[in-house]
Amino acid sequence: MRTFFKAFTYAWMGIVHGATKERNVKFHVVAAILVIVAGAATGLRQIEWIILTAIIGLMIALELLNAAIERVVDLVTQEIHPLAKQAKDLAAGAVLVFSIASAIIGMLIFLPKWLM
Repeated sequence: MRTFFKAFTYAWMGIVHGATKERNVKFHVVAAILVIVAGAATGLRQIEWIILTAIIGLMIALELLNAAIERVVDLVTQEIHPLAKQAKDLAAGAVLVFSIASAIIGMLIFLPKWLM
């Protein structure tokens, strides 16, 4: 059980590192806070909160994975290698795709309420 709980400590350290040191994770945390404030001011329904919570969690998790991939690639090679660039670009692309989808979902949730 001790190693099980130790794993949570390491995971928490990763979250804290990402939220305090990674520029893109910090950006998404700030964006999440703004969405939560906007949601509270808008009076969202429970299903809308569930969707936004899932999107926020997935976005931050994906950004943390992107940072981890960048670290591993940098650890393996400091040279500019086409495969290293592709790995980093693919991870960043995944974040971008989900960011766009998240923005669209956010607009679908918020705009009808704000424009009525």
